[in-house]
Amino acid sequence: MNAFGQRLSLLGNSLQRPFLRRRLGKVVLEHVDGVPLIVLPEVFNPVVFRTGALLGRTVAALPAAAPGSRALDLGTGSGVGAVFAARRGYQVVAADVNPEAVRCVRLNALLNGLEDRIEARRGDLFVPVAGEAFDLILFNPPFFRGAPRDALDHAWRGTDVLERFAAGLPAALAPGGTLLLLLSTDGDGDTLLALLRDLGFTLDTAAERDFGNEVVTIHAVHHPHGRQ
Repeated sequence: MNAFGQRLSLLGNSLQRPFLRRRLGKVVLEHVDGVPLIVLPEVFNPVVFRTGALLGRTVAALPAAAPGSRALDLGTGSGVGAVFAARRGYQVVAADVNPEAVRCVRLNALLNGLEDRIEARRGDLFVPVAGEAFDLILFNPPFFRGAPRDALDHAWRGTDVLERFAAGLPAALAPGGTLLLLLSTDGDGDTLLALLRDLGFTLDTAAERDFGNEVVTIHAVHHPHGRQ
């Protein structure tokens, strides 16, 4: 079973799957707490797969950003994290290796009147923002190990994404900055958390949800040189 099938099987029983599949593989309009989001066929659906919606709600609960604060939504997908960060006052760069995700976040920036606050860039992990630092970083990484089979599969699988992310984070997170990192018990999150601790980052729990088949935790990861 590929990673897409794994995620479907984890979502519920056979009675639920036909309903879920009707919202996948096509252009749909989703809402997260009243905020509209267009999801293109080859882009991770943040509502069907729940984690994106949880990340957006966690960002919505943050204090308003100080003037000039910058956020990076890494692996942005539909742009749910970018939209909610922009609504809190951040200037946001939304990056994704999937070109359809880049299109999607641009559509959602326009849909929500945030095109002046969200810039979409295509590229792998920190490559599109090399040399830049951010006060807030959002990351909902692929949980499963393995080579992605197509653009959409990058949302679920990666070979060394966790290790490369940890290596690039110290340069990308500004002193005093915070990373909101979403991990699931389905994947290899403990490896990434151990790498971050070894680098001197400190961790708190920002949010946690038990979905029955998995527990999803959003970790607030703080820069070694002070918190916001």
